[in-house]
Amino acid sequence: MSAEQLGFDGMPRRLYTCTPSRLNTWLDCPRRYRMTYLDRPMPPKGPPWAHNSVGASVHNALAGWWRLPVHERTPEAAGTLLTRGWLTDGFRDDAQSAEWRGRAREMTERYAAGLDPSDEPVGVERTVATRTDRIAVSGRIDRLDARGGELAVVDYKTGRRPLTSDDARGSLALAIYAVASSRVLRRPCHRVELHHLPSGEVAAWDHTDDSLARHMRRAEQIADEAATADEAYRAVVPKPRPSDARPATVDHTPHDERFPPRPGTLCSWCDFARHCPEGQQAAPRKDPWAALPVDVP
Repeated sequence: MSAEQLGFDGMPRRLYTCTPSRLNTWLDCPRRYRMTYLDRPMPPKGPPWAHNSVGASVHNALAGWWRLPVHERTPEAAGTLLTRGWLTDGFRDDAQSAEWRGRAREMTERYAAGLDPSDEPVGVERTVATRTDRIAVSGRIDRLDARGGELAVVDYKTGRRPLTSDDARGSLALAIYAVASSRVLRRPCHRVELHHLPSGEVAAWDHTDDSLARHMRRAEQIADEAATADEAYRAVVPKPRPSDARPATVDHTPHDERFPPRPGTLCSWCDFARHCPEGQQAAPRKDPWAALPVDVP
């Protein structure tokens, strides 16, 4: 067994349990990873983001649409579900929220109009999981379709940036979902798709077994780095006890070497920017509604 697979006591390391989001957070910024997954209590986050509310509202509406009886799956029904489940967090005021509720409804209805209501997905908001000898990874897929004798992973996107096949090809999360879906359902899964609702475009990629294996090896490499940092953190930071009325304040400065910040433009969107001087210096905090896709009709 290689050295990196051993814990501090020389015993084999347990499988690193994770989601694609956890792995990507480590890649983006180890400090944000520490605050999200290790620090307890978690540092207070900044205000919620309006674009997250739009995305969650659309995702929930489309998931609910597929749960309706087939004869009720109309574009208007998708819009009604969007309106009923509209999330208001992060908007500048009620007027902006109402404007975007209308825009999101139009976007959702337009997308639903292009779907075949009778083409039942294999899964909607389906949780899949898989493991290797180093990681146990799980995640939830927006939609899993049957395409001939294979499966296809469908991920809804509502952001302002146009997507390309390179986005689909390079997505670690989509590749993990494809591998996990294939193993759970015992059917081949190589195709991954990003459905960009604002533009109506689909960015797709057909993986090979080799390209999926490369993604899984990359996931293991990321997990090894994160697991080593996790173990170092837990070796010195006491775990809060349920009986503690006020957990002790912990000085995290000594952990900056293992959990360094990665300052850049993404710092404007970080939920923990207020706790990171380097991030504040790298990029100013954006208004909670700044990422709303302005090109939505």
